[in-house]
Amino acid sequence: MVGDGAGAVLRRALRVLEAVAEAGDGVSAKALARRLELPLPTAYRLLGTLVEEGYLVRLHAERGYGLGYRVVGLYRGMTDPIVPPAPAREVLAELHTTARAAVVLAVLRSDDVVVAHTETCAAHPGPGAVTGEPLPAHATAPGKALLAGLDPGRLADVLGVGHGPLAPLTPHTLTDRRLLDRDLLRVRSAGVAVEVEEHARGRAGLAVAVPHPGGGSALSVVVSRADFTGRRWELERAVREAAVPLARHLAAAPGVAASG
Repeated sequence: MVGDGAGAVLRRALRVLEAVAEAGDGVSAKALARRLELPLPTAYRLLGTLVEEGYLVRLHAERGYGLGYRVVGLYRGMTDPIVPPAPAREVLAELHTTARAAVVLAVLRSDDVVVAHTETCAAHPGPGAVTGEPLPAHATAPGKALLAGLDPGRLADVLGVGHGPLAPLTPHTLTDRRLLDRDLLRVRSAGVAVEVEEHARGRAGLAVAVPHPGGGSALSVVVSRADFTGRRWELERAVREAAVPLARHLAAAPGVAASG
Protein backbone atom coordinates (compact mmCIF):
# COMPACT_ATOMS: atom_id res chain seq x y z
CA MET A 1 0.00 0.00 0.00
CA VAL A 2 1.26 3.48 -0.81
CA GLY A 3 2.14 5.37 2.37
CA ASP A 4 0.68 8.76 3.18
CA GLY A 5 3.90 10.54 2.23
CA ALA A 6 4.24 8.72 -1.07
CA GLY A 7 0.55 9.23 -1.75
CA ALA A 8 0.88 12.98 -1.23
CA VAL A 9 3.83 13.12 -3.63
CA LEU A 10 1.88 11.10 -6.20
CA ARG A 11 -1.13 13.42 -5.94
CA ARG A 12 1.09 16.46 -6.36
CA ALA A 13 2.74 14.95 -9.43
CA LEU A 14 -0.66 14.23 -10.96
CA ARG A 15 -1.80 17.78 -10.26
CA VAL A 16 1.34 19.08 -12.00
CA LEU A 17 0.63 16.86 -15.01
CA GLU A 18 -2.96 18.11 -15.17
CA ALA A 19 -1.87 21.74 -14.82
CA VAL A 20 0.60 21.41 -17.70
CA ALA A 21 -2.11 19.84 -19.87
CA GLU A 22 -4.50 22.69 -19.03
CA ALA A 23 -1.94 25.46 -19.52
CA GLY A 24 -0.51 24.12 -22.79
CA ASP A 25 3.03 24.07 -24.12
CA GLY A 26 5.52 26.48 -22.59
CA VAL A 27 4.17 26.88 -19.07
CA SER A 28 6.98 27.73 -16.66
CA ALA A 29 7.87 26.12 -13.35
CA LYS A 30 7.18 29.40 -11.56
CA ALA A 31 3.72 29.67 -13.10
CA LEU A 32 2.93 26.07 -12.11
CA ALA A 33 4.18 26.64 -8.59
CA ARG A 34 1.92 29.68 -8.22
CA ARG A 35 -1.06 27.91 -9.71
CA LEU A 36 -0.70 24.85 -7.50
CA GLU A 37 0.56 26.75 -4.44
CA LEU A 38 3.74 24.68 -4.29
CA PRO A 39 7.19 25.73 -3.14
CA LEU A 40 9.29 26.39 -6.24
CA PRO A 41 11.90 23.71 -5.34
CA THR A 42 9.07 21.17 -5.00
CA ALA A 43 7.67 22.15 -8.39
CA TYR A 44 11.08 21.76 -10.01
CA ARG A 45 11.57 18.37 -8.36
CA LEU A 46 8.20 17.07 -9.55
CA LEU A 47 8.71 18.47 -13.04
CA GLY A 48 12.14 16.83 -13.24
CA THR A 49 10.75 13.45 -12.29
CA LEU A 50 7.90 13.71 -14.82
CA VAL A 51 10.37 14.68 -17.55
CA GLU A 52 12.63 11.74 -16.68
CA GLU A 53 9.67 9.36 -16.91
CA GLY A 54 8.52 10.77 -20.26
CA TYR A 55 5.23 12.27 -19.10
CA LEU A 56 6.48 15.83 -19.66
CA VAL A 57 9.07 17.40 -21.95
CA ARG A 58 11.25 20.47 -21.41
CA LEU A 59 10.55 22.87 -24.27
CA HIS A 60 13.72 24.91 -24.56
CA ALA A 61 12.44 27.29 -27.23
CA GLU A 62 9.45 28.24 -25.07
CA ARG A 63 11.47 27.96 -21.84
CA GLY A 64 8.75 25.89 -20.27
CA TYR A 65 7.13 22.47 -20.15
CA GLY A 66 4.66 20.50 -22.21
CA LEU A 67 3.05 17.07 -22.19
CA GLY A 68 5.41 14.21 -23.00
CA TYR A 69 4.92 11.50 -25.56
CA ARG A 70 4.30 8.80 -23.00
CA VAL A 71 0.90 10.42 -22.47
CA VAL A 72 0.04 9.47 -26.06
CA GLY A 73 0.60 5.84 -25.22
CA LEU A 74 -1.72 6.12 -22.24
CA TYR A 75 -4.41 7.69 -24.42
CA ARG A 76 -4.09 4.99 -27.06
CA GLY A 77 -4.19 2.29 -24.43
CA MET A 78 -7.53 3.64 -23.25
CA THR A 79 -9.12 4.41 -26.61
CA ASP A 80 -7.94 1.53 -28.82
CA PRO A 81 -10.25 -1.02 -27.14
CA ILE A 82 -13.36 1.10 -27.72
CA VAL A 83 -12.73 2.34 -31.28
CA PRO A 84 -15.00 0.45 -33.71
CA PRO A 85 -13.49 -1.57 -36.58
CA ALA A 86 -13.05 -0.05 -40.04
CA PRO A 87 -16.29 -1.49 -41.55
CA ALA A 88 -18.27 -0.02 -38.66
CA ARG A 89 -16.60 3.36 -39.13
CA GLU A 90 -17.62 3.26 -42.79
CA VAL A 91 -21.26 2.85 -41.72
CA LEU A 92 -20.90 5.86 -39.41
CA ALA A 93 -19.33 7.96 -42.16
CA GLU A 94 -22.13 7.06 -44.56
CA LEU A 95 -24.76 7.96 -41.97
CA HIS A 96 -23.05 11.32 -41.43
CA THR A 97 -23.33 12.03 -45.17
CA THR A 98 -26.84 10.74 -45.81
CA ALA A 99 -28.41 12.11 -42.61
CA ARG A 100 -26.58 15.44 -42.85
CA ALA A 101 -25.86 15.27 -39.13
CA ALA A 102 -23.05 14.73 -36.68
CA VAL A 103 -22.80 11.05 -35.77
CA VAL A 104 -21.67 9.72 -32.40
CA LEU A 105 -21.04 6.14 -31.33
CA ALA A 106 -20.90 5.81 -27.55
CA VAL A 107 -20.20 2.93 -25.17
CA LEU A 108 -20.48 2.32 -21.47
CA ARG A 109 -16.99 2.07 -19.95
CA SER A 110 -17.07 1.31 -16.24
CA ASP A 111 -19.60 3.86 -14.91
CA ASP A 112 -19.18 6.39 -17.74
CA VAL A 113 -20.75 6.82 -21.14
CA VAL A 114 -17.80 7.62 -23.40
CA VAL A 115 -17.38 8.53 -27.07
CA ALA A 116 -16.06 5.64 -29.16
CA HIS A 117 -16.13 7.47 -32.51
CA THR A 118 -17.54 10.62 -34.11
CA GLU A 119 -18.21 11.74 -37.66
CA THR A 120 -18.50 15.52 -37.84
CA CYS A 121 -17.79 18.46 -40.13
CA ALA A 122 -18.00 22.24 -40.04
CA ALA A 123 -21.63 22.16 -41.13
CA HIS A 124 -22.55 19.44 -38.66
CA PRO A 125 -20.49 19.76 -35.45
CA GLY A 126 -20.63 17.09 -32.79
CA PRO A 127 -21.17 17.16 -29.03
CA GLY A 128 -17.79 18.73 -28.29
CA ALA A 129 -16.20 15.49 -27.09
CA VAL A 130 -13.56 13.34 -28.75
CA THR A 131 -12.88 9.62 -28.60
CA GLY A 132 -12.44 8.50 -25.01
CA GLU A 133 -14.14 11.51 -23.43
CA PRO A 134 -17.21 11.00 -21.24
CA LEU A 135 -20.66 12.32 -22.04
CA PRO A 136 -23.26 13.24 -19.41
CA ALA A 137 -25.40 10.11 -19.56
CA HIS A 138 -28.58 11.75 -18.25
CA ALA A 139 -28.44 14.65 -20.73
CA THR A 140 -27.52 13.03 -24.05
CA ALA A 141 -29.42 10.74 -26.38
CA PRO A 142 -26.72 8.02 -26.52
CA GLY A 143 -26.39 8.19 -22.76
CA LYS A 144 -30.11 7.66 -22.26
CA ALA A 145 -30.17 4.86 -24.85
CA LEU A 146 -27.53 3.03 -22.82
CA LEU A 147 -29.09 3.85 -19.45
CA ALA A 148 -32.42 2.41 -20.56
CA GLY A 149 -30.87 -1.03 -20.92
CA LEU A 150 -29.44 -1.22 -17.40
CA ASP A 151 -30.90 -2.95 -14.36
CA PRO A 152 -31.78 -0.69 -11.40
CA GLY A 153 -28.57 -1.34 -9.47
CA ARG A 154 -26.29 -0.71 -12.43
CA LEU A 155 -28.33 2.37 -13.35
CA ALA A 156 -27.78 3.80 -9.87
CA ASP A 157 -24.02 3.22 -10.21
CA VAL A 158 -23.80 5.01 -13.54
CA LEU A 159 -25.93 7.94 -12.42
CA GLY A 160 -23.92 8.26 -9.23
CA VAL A 161 -26.91 8.02 -6.94
CA GLY A 162 -25.86 9.14 -3.50
CA HIS A 163 -23.35 11.63 -4.89
CA GLY A 164 -25.68 14.58 -5.27
CA PRO A 165 -28.27 15.66 -7.87
CA LEU A 166 -27.82 15.24 -11.59
CA ALA A 167 -25.96 18.15 -13.14
CA PRO A 168 -28.09 20.83 -14.85
CA LEU A 169 -26.34 21.58 -18.15
CA THR A 170 -29.18 23.69 -19.57
CA PRO A 171 -32.62 24.73 -18.29
CA HIS A 172 -34.00 21.64 -20.09
CA THR A 173 -31.73 19.04 -18.47
CA LEU A 174 -33.61 16.38 -16.50
CA THR A 175 -32.10 16.65 -13.03
CA ASP A 176 -34.98 15.03 -11.15
CA ARG A 177 -34.43 11.27 -10.98
CA ARG A 178 -38.15 10.57 -11.18
CA LEU A 179 -38.49 12.54 -14.41
CA LEU A 180 -35.44 10.79 -15.86
CA ASP A 181 -36.88 7.38 -14.94
CA ARG A 182 -40.07 8.26 -16.81
CA ASP A 183 -38.02 9.32 -19.81
CA LEU A 184 -36.06 6.05 -19.73
CA LEU A 185 -39.33 4.14 -19.60
CA ARG A 186 -40.35 5.89 -22.83
CA VAL A 187 -36.97 4.99 -24.34
CA ARG A 188 -37.50 1.31 -23.53
CA SER A 189 -40.97 1.40 -25.04
CA ALA A 190 -40.12 3.32 -28.22
CA GLY A 191 -36.62 1.92 -28.75
CA VAL A 192 -35.21 5.39 -29.32
CA ALA A 193 -33.83 8.07 -26.99
CA VAL A 194 -34.42 11.75 -27.72
CA GLU A 195 -32.93 14.88 -26.19
CA VAL A 196 -33.73 18.46 -27.12
CA GLU A 197 -31.46 21.14 -25.67
CA GLU A 198 -30.76 19.00 -22.60
CA HIS A 199 -27.02 18.83 -23.28
CA ALA A 200 -26.44 22.11 -25.11
CA ARG A 201 -28.61 25.06 -26.12
CA GLY A 202 -29.76 24.99 -29.71
CA ARG A 203 -28.82 21.31 -30.19
CA ALA A 204 -30.88 18.13 -30.29
CA GLY A 205 -30.38 14.49 -31.08
CA LEU A 206 -31.65 10.95 -30.95
CA ALA A 207 -30.07 7.56 -30.44
CA VAL A 208 -30.77 3.84 -30.56
CA ALA A 209 -29.04 1.07 -28.66
CA VAL A 210 -26.87 -1.27 -30.72
CA PRO A 211 -26.47 -4.51 -28.74
CA HIS A 212 -23.89 -7.06 -29.86
CA PRO A 213 -22.08 -10.04 -28.32
CA GLY A 214 -19.12 -7.93 -27.20
CA GLY A 215 -21.32 -5.60 -25.17
CA GLY A 216 -23.49 -2.66 -26.12
CA SER A 217 -23.20 0.64 -27.92
CA ALA A 218 -25.48 3.53 -28.79
CA LEU A 219 -25.66 5.16 -32.20
CA SER A 220 -26.80 8.76 -32.31
CA VAL A 221 -27.11 11.81 -34.52
CA VAL A 222 -26.81 15.43 -33.38
CA VAL A 223 -28.27 18.43 -35.25
CA SER A 224 -29.54 21.91 -34.52
CA ARG A 225 -32.86 22.12 -32.72
CA ALA A 226 -34.48 23.76 -35.76
CA ASP A 227 -33.21 20.99 -38.04
CA PHE A 228 -34.39 18.35 -35.60
CA THR A 229 -37.92 19.78 -35.50
CA GLY A 230 -38.25 19.50 -39.27
CA ARG A 231 -36.48 16.17 -39.76
CA ARG A 232 -37.06 14.19 -36.58
CA TRP A 233 -38.67 11.12 -38.24
CA GLU A 234 -36.26 11.17 -41.16
CA LEU A 235 -33.35 11.13 -38.72
CA GLU A 236 -34.82 8.30 -36.66
CA ARG A 237 -35.33 6.19 -39.77
CA ALA A 238 -31.75 6.79 -40.89
CA VAL A 239 -30.32 5.87 -37.48
CA ARG A 240 -32.42 2.71 -37.18
CA GLU A 241 -31.38 1.58 -40.66
CA ALA A 242 -27.69 2.25 -39.99
CA ALA A 243 -27.84 0.37 -36.67
CA VAL A 244 -28.47 -2.94 -38.48
CA PRO A 245 -25.18 -3.20 -40.41
CA LEU A 246 -23.37 -1.48 -37.53
CA ALA A 247 -24.43 -4.22 -35.11
CA ARG A 248 -23.22 -6.85 -37.57
CA HIS A 249 -19.78 -5.26 -37.91
CA LEU A 250 -19.42 -4.77 -34.14
CA ALA A 251 -20.39 -8.40 -33.57
CA ALA A 252 -17.61 -9.47 -35.92
CA ALA A 253 -15.07 -7.76 -33.67
CA PRO A 254 -16.05 -8.80 -30.12
CA GLY A 255 -14.39 -6.79 -27.39
CA VAL A 256 -14.23 -3.67 -29.55
CA ALA A 257 -16.65 -0.88 -28.63
CA ALA A 258 -17.95 -3.07 -25.84
CA SER A 259 -19.51 -1.91 -22.61
CA GLY A 260 -17.70 -2.57 -19.40
